Amino acid sequence: MAEVTFTNVVKRYGQVEVVKGLSLDVADGEFLVLVGASGCGKSTTLRLLAGLETADSGDIKIGNRRVNDLAPKDRDIAMVFQNYALYPHMTVADNIGFALKLRKVAKAEIKRRVDESAAMLDIVHLLNRKPKGLSGGQRQRVALGRALVREPQCFLMDEPLSNLDAKLRAQTRTEIKKLHQRIKTTTLYVTHDQVEAMTMGDRMAVMKDGLIQQLATPKETYEFPKNRFVAGFIGSPSMNQIPIGAGEIGDGWLPVHHDGFSLKLPVGGLDLSRMDKAILGIRPEHLFLFPTADQAQISGILDVIEPSGSRTVLHLTAAGNTLVAEVDTALISDLRIGQTLALGVQTDRLHLFDAVSDITVLSTQRAFPQAVGR
Repeated sequence: MAEVTFTNVVKRYGQVEVVKGLSLDVADGEFLVLVGASGCGKSTTLRLLAGLETADSGDIKIGNRRVNDLAPKDRDIAMVFQNYALYPHMTVADNIGFALKLRKVAKAEIKRRVDESAAMLDIVHLLNRKPKGLSGGQRQRVALGRALVREPQCFLMDEPLSNLDAKLRAQTRTEIKKLHQRIKTTTLYVTHDQVEAMTMGDRMAVMKDGLIQQLATPKETYEFPKNRFVAGFIGSPSMNQIPIGAGEIGDGWLPVHHDGFSLKLPVGGLDLSRMDKAILGIRPEHLFLFPTADQAQISGILDVIEPSGSRTVLHLTAAGNTLVAEVDTALISDLRIGQTLALGVQTDRLHLFDAVSDITVLSTQRAFPQAVGR
């Protein structure tokens, strides 16, 4: 195992800078997820580490060794791709052990490692089959086994679950997380799926346009997003973001006014005098049905009802803004499309963004005074 370090790494394709001065430290044994939309540079970052791409500048280290000029085979990494890339004419056992055979590892050692990895992944009964006789999930486990037998310093996984159906994807990500907890190998995992990122990573790096927007634990990222992009990208359904007008702060409270609602934000002693425009952020689960008269409320016209088991997503139009709420399904039996609906607002779980810089000013009662007026 080894730590991984990127220092001011830049990658260009022609005049386009895809990775922009990336600096990142991955701890020994950590499971780090790189997450972002297509084109943000996350897969390129992984390929730079693997040696499949060459950095234009900056340093990449695995352990204490600079690997920029090393061939992929000399970097002591193992990579799992979105495409399983199994040899169709080989059995599962031969696919898993093929890289060891190329390295001229002894047959007894190859068998030991293949049997051990197959036992970890629960595919011992599949060792004599060929890939055409396997399901998608079984093929993915074979691809993981092929990486596992290498006993590398670092695992790299590039959207390995994208080809699986929803149920199998959830099952396999649990298996990968369990596997990491057992072997504790440093792992970098790339995905565009924020649910995968939230459930799998010890930490997650949210990327946009070749830059890391936030690097933190899933809980920290969700509860205290650093900017509007992170706030909107992480979380499903996405955070509601509403342009607002604000009054003067009095006794630690900021009056917020908008067509359809009026509420107070608990801002403590935060100085907002330099903030010209603001965006109010409300996560869908922090809106609730049937508020009392003394609770902060938002009114809107109910457009769509989306049941999803124990929770139901409501889409409303509130003063020209689309508003999404996630509520308890047991409470929606009398709701109908087109009705005016009042939703309560958890004022202790709100977010405030500077509309000019997009930087977070306030998140669930945590103030970021250094962000105001940037």
